[in-house]
Amino acid sequence: MGMKVYMADRSVDAPAEAHESFEFTKKYIGCVDDESYMTLDAWVAESVPANCEEDLILQMDIEGSEFESILSTSTDLLRRFRVIVVEFHSLDQLWSRPFYDLASRAFAKLLQFHSCVHIHPNNCCGSLVCDGVEIPRIAEFTFLRNDRGVSTEYVLSLPSPLDEDNTSNPTLALPAVWLGGAQS
Repeated sequence: MGMKVYMADRSVDAPAEAHESFEFTKKYIGCVDDESYMTLDAWVAESVPANCEEDLILQMDIEGSEFESILSTSTDLLRRFRVIVVEFHSLDQLWSRPFYDLASRAFAKLLQFHSCVHIHPNNCCGSLVCDGVEIPRIAEFTFLRNDRGVSTEYVLSLPSPLDEDNTSNPTLALPAVWLGGAQS
């Protein structure tokens, strides 16, 4: 599609496929900059040409470090992302006050400039029911920057025809309490 794609992952030596538009950095994304980790701000500053004014797209699956990484990202950089897709882990820990505080601050930061337009529960690890609320352990969230035209209509059921299971485990539907227009 003619886009430059920047990837980072310390756990592998190279992307699964080679392509002239791919640039790879062998580091984890995190909340610090050192020999193993780099922040999103450092990665973008190092990778994207300084004169680039185009919108960016972020897809992040960093196995639990997403909350701290988002919190350590500057608001100026978050505004540059037109679309943000994040796989959030450990959502079943939302009943733990320290985890809830961390997660709610990360979501609040994202929602300053973006709206959640889709949630897809990852069916790899199931869900947890606590106090009558079902929480998928892992879910993929898609955010669209607010200036790109967010609809005020709500989806009333998921999965949609575009959703696909992540594994051969049984389909994990998003409970109605998670849907914007649904009544709990």
